[in-house]
Amino acid sequence: MSAYSALTTAGYRAQVRDKTTVFFTFAFPLIFLVVFGLVFRGRSVEESGFSYLSYTAAGVLSWGVANAAVFGIGFTLMQWRSDDILRMIRLSPAPLTAVIGSRYVLALGVGLVQSVLFIGVAMLPGFDLVPDSRWPLLIPVMILGITTFLLLGVIIGSIADTPESVAGIANFLMLPMAFLSGSFFPLDAMPDWLQKVSMVLPLRYLNDAVSAALTGRGDLTDIGWGSLGLVVFAVVFGAVAARTFRWTKSS
Repeated sequence: MSAYSALTTAGYRAQVRDKTTVFFTFAFPLIFLVVFGLVFRGRSVEESGFSYLSYTAAGVLSWGVANAAVFGIGFTLMQWRSDDILRMIRLSPAPLTAVIGSRYVLALGVGLVQSVLFIGVAMLPGFDLVPDSRWPLLIPVMILGITTFLLLGVIIGSIADTPESVAGIANFLMLPMAFLSGSFFPLDAMPDWLQKVSMVLPLRYLNDAVSAALTGRGDLTDIGWGSLGLVVFAVVFGAVAARTFRWTKSS
């Protein structure tokens, strides 16, 4: 517990010390919300009758939280390995679970603040998001989503050795996934074959579950299937992360 607490405290201090990263972590999803809110204001998706905001708000929130989880752990593991911090931790009594667990707590905290801030802005006049009565289910859904994408970030941070490679791999995965999973564009308006492709992407399941819980665009079945999909991807990513994790550049 002492190692876990020390790593969590050190990680928190390092995170809040980087003001630029903190700003863009929380501002980036809000920028997309404002842009989409202005562009699609008052418009609805003909196939469903729901407003574009019900799609974009939930989708952008999902993408923002997932993106923060991936980049947060990915850059940290790469940097700690490059600076030999992971090697020193390995020589200490601290287990690997303390390393990942400390970052997990920080990722949950960031995701919570992101969600509260984002939903608060989306409820302002001009955006007029009205959370569905099932909004409390958003909490376990977000925890599952952060868990899944944090494990994806562990994989990226384990195979990448430079900041450029972390950014390149993460963006290569997260940006196309955002478009193909319906974060920025309603899946209902996409061709059937693209909707089928999205079924193999973890962000699709997070989007579906968040949309059903936050805006009511779906029912409890959508939340259940979305959560189950995230659990499956978390298990797969966890297994891969355990095989690819490196304490040093060579092992």
